[in-house]
Amino acid sequence: MPELPQKKVGIIACSGEEMAEGTVSRLAALQVLEKLRPGDTVTICLPLFLAGGEGDRAFAKYYPTIAVDGCEKRCAFRGTEQYSNRPAEGIVVSELVAEHGLEPVKGSRRLNAAGMQAVGLTADLIAGKVDELLGKAWNRHAGDFARKLLQEERGATCSCGSGIPVQSVFLNEQEIVLTALPLIFESFFQMKKAPGAEVMPELMAMIRIYNPVNPALENELEAAVLEAYTAFYDEQEPKA
Repeated sequence: MPELPQKKVGIIACSGEEMAEGTVSRLAALQVLEKLRPGDTVTICLPLFLAGGEGDRAFAKYYPTIAVDGCEKRCAFRGTEQYSNRPAEGIVVSELVAEHGLEPVKGSRRLNAAGMQAVGLTADLIAGKVDELLGKAWNRHAGDFARKLLQEERGATCSCGSGIPVQSVFLNEQEIVLTALPLIFESFFQMKKAPGAEVMPELMAMIRIYNPVNPALENELEAAVLEAYTAFYDEQEPKA
């Protein structure tokens, strides 16, 4: 039976290009994603996140994230907290550089020796934080620590492409994007729950776990979801 996405740690790095520490944050995050912890982490695109990216915001809402900022402005941390959920951890490169007594970090596209050293230190710290978070109990429904989830299979992924799938339904010609709906439909089909009025309370309860539902539109939304699930079920039924 298909399961909703299990636990990984999201990494959201500073996008500031005017300072070398911003470059350090991005290179360190990339090192963790591709080399140090590729199976345990996903990347969250900060510009897309701030612009309203559904997948990125949904991931940061239900899963632990690490914000990696170049300076004390902490744009990645504050942006994540404002638009989704408070990051589980925050790292500031300028503070890490001072703590380890490194020479000034210089360069944007090409870092100096101190900058490359800072990349290694930051990457190691991120990897350590990932290990700590994976060892703690996390409840994705609540977006907070609660209980241990199963370890995700290996392979680097991106939250906006594979973290939590979404599907649109239409209410009075208005598009409504519902997080995790494809997997919810698949799960109900595997449990042989045919579309109909009797299954809708359970289906809507699952949808409400991952999506805010306006009470004033709940009846219309339920009808739209039933129509979408019926279409999905009819497409799958011949294969059963």
